[in-house]
Amino acid sequence: MSFERIMGLEVINDEEYQKYRENMIPILHSFGGSFGFDFKISEVLKSKTEDVINRVFTLDFPSKEVMEEFFSNADYLAVKERFFIHSVKSITTISMHEKNT
Repeated sequence: MSFERIMGLEVINDEEYQKYRENMIPILHSFGGSFGFDFKISEVLKSKTEDVINRVFTLDFPSKEVMEEFFSNADYLAVKERFFIHSVKSITTISMHEKNT
């Protein structure tokens, strides 16, 4: 079993968001995490939120506990503060669930 998180974002600065990705991926990999799918969205037909979504992706982790450790990691939080906060307007968690690998 592994753990998957499906996210929707409103990215407002593609260049800064790309820097966020480039800096967080080595940290993500060090926790055994990875991106599964990654989409830029031009049209949302149905949503459960008022927030705009123009990016959808999945993150895969070995377990929910590892995911929680990653998102609370000091190195990750520093990267998030430097690049993510200024490049993303809204965050929507679409789903988090265990999956068979």
